Amino acid sequence: MTATISERDGRVLVNLLGDIDLEHSGDIRQVLLDCVGRGADVLVDMSQVLYIDSSGIACLIEALQSSRERGSGFGLVSVSEQAERVLKLARLDKVFEIHNDMGAAFAGAA
Repeated sequence: MTATISERDGRVLVNLLGDIDLEHSGDIRQVLLDCVGRGADVLVDMSQVLYIDSSGIACLIEALQSSRERGSGFGLVSVSEQAERVLKLARLDKVFEIHNDMGAAFAGAA
């Protein structure tokens, strides 16, 4: 699992690649919380997430809650089919702001 962080137009972009599972969730949790801690809106590109388990979902939820406490935005972008299935199964597709692509995310559309 790798995470690449960049900034664009005042937003923090996190690109995740690989599996978000128990082995990697602690690292991803820290990356996401550090990004949220910057105080800017965070967009997480999940197009290259091959697998996500409950520990990965917990990381995303914790980052979302932290961003809400800070009054900043937190959205998921280009969610892979595998990750989307898990989010829908847990009904979290209704909790997270999910964008089809970065263009839609920057335009504020789903």
